[in-house]
Amino acid sequence: MTTHNITLIPGDGVGPEITDAVVRVIAGAGVSVNWDIQHAGTDVFEAEGDPLPRRVIDSIKKNKVALKGPVTTPVGTGFRSVNVTLRQELDLYACLRPCKSYEGARSVYPNVDLVVVRENTEDLYAGIEFQKDKQETLQLIDFIKSKTNKSILADSGISIKPISVFGTERIVRFAFEYARKNGRKKVTSVHKANIMKHSDGLFLDVANNVAKSYPDIAYEDRIIDNMCMQLVQKPELYDVLVLPNLYGDIVSDLAAGLIGGLGLAPGANIGSEMAVFEATHGSAPKYKGLNKVNPMAMMLSAIMMLNYIGERDAATRLDNAIASIIKEGKHVTYDMKPTPDDPTAVGTKEVADEIIRRING
Repeated sequence: MTTHNITLIPGDGVGPEITDAVVRVIAGAGVSVNWDIQHAGTDVFEAEGDPLPRRVIDSIKKNKVALKGPVTTPVGTGFRSVNVTLRQELDLYACLRPCKSYEGARSVYPNVDLVVVRENTEDLYAGIEFQKDKQETLQLIDFIKSKTNKSILADSGISIKPISVFGTERIVRFAFEYARKNGRKKVTSVHKANIMKHSDGLFLDVANNVAKSYPDIAYEDRIIDNMCMQLVQKPELYDVLVLPNLYGDIVSDLAAGLIGGLGLAPGANIGSEMAVFEATHGSAPKYKGLNKVNPMAMMLSAIMMLNYIGERDAATRLDNAIASIIKEGKHVTYDMKPTPDDPTAVGTKEVADEIIRRING
């Protein structure tokens, strides 16, 4: 039996509870893992002044694969997102978010099967920002006025939106290669090129050119606002979506809503050499320690990880166990019951217990 060395980042809030559940079901599926446990997030920030110590980055670089629980990101103030920093430090340029319907999940859409491929390193999430009232911000405002004759109010904060040929080409190729390897039929590039002609316009031009190299895969493009409307109206028409960073973030949550919510939405951040797998929901600190939160998104992310490291049989057995539990509707957390106060809802640990029983049953 192969033993895999994998970095484990429990996260904060409910992160440690759901990662513990996932570690247990992976062991229950018979996969041998040497977990290199590394802590990041608010507790580490309070203790060390850094939410993402260098040792965490070094561990992932060494092991090449990581499983990460949710980490709290302060809104408006405090430290920068650990997720964004990880993606940029490790050049995890592709965010992969499959959204697949499971029978029994509460949703008005029975047969959704979408994959959102989001560029991870550029766009408005690149972190190039200028704070209101800073000298460099005022200088930038003057520079823009001198070059474009367009005025920006002096009390503005500014974010820069870089989109490159290099970044776009590799994310679009990633989407097409994923489609080809996984039997997908179509790739749709999503943009706002009708308005932002030199950033989104570049994204669209590069995507159009890359698509020519994949004649076996159907290709089309959609404007982002129209894409959102069409996903709500007729998601069955779409397959693999490839988007710049900000749109990808928004559309991936929209797609998760089509299948029953973030509790069933797995995610992976993948680069040329490393990959980090994580649930896409937040840390839900108000539920910390209550044994209440649905661990299935984290488990579905672990299934992606198992496939990535070649443990396909275990991945399939785990996916089948999760699907059977969702279909039955008995051993599920409160968010998957008809009403949130359903007294028959089980806890995080109990979901893991039942999945382990079914894997081995």
